[in-house]
Amino acid sequence: HEVIGFEVEDSAFGSVGTITKINDDSAQAFFEIDHNGTQVLIPVIDTFIKEVDRTNKKIKVSVTEGLIELYLE
Repeated sequence: HEVIGFEVEDSAFGSVGTITKINDDSAQAFFEIDHNGTQVLIPVIDTFIKEVDRTNKKIKVSVTEGLIELYLE
């Protein structure tokens, strides 16, 4: 999992945090992201991932509205 440590940025939310793990224990894999001490899970789905910048260690995503906020309430 070469993307561990990458920063995740959502098109609407902004900076989500840093990928700490790829959870692939179930049928759907998830990015486990640390957002200021809170875990945020984003499904690893091609339609969500807009850009992977390996040089700058960033992943740009565009997830369903409200998905990230669910973890931060």
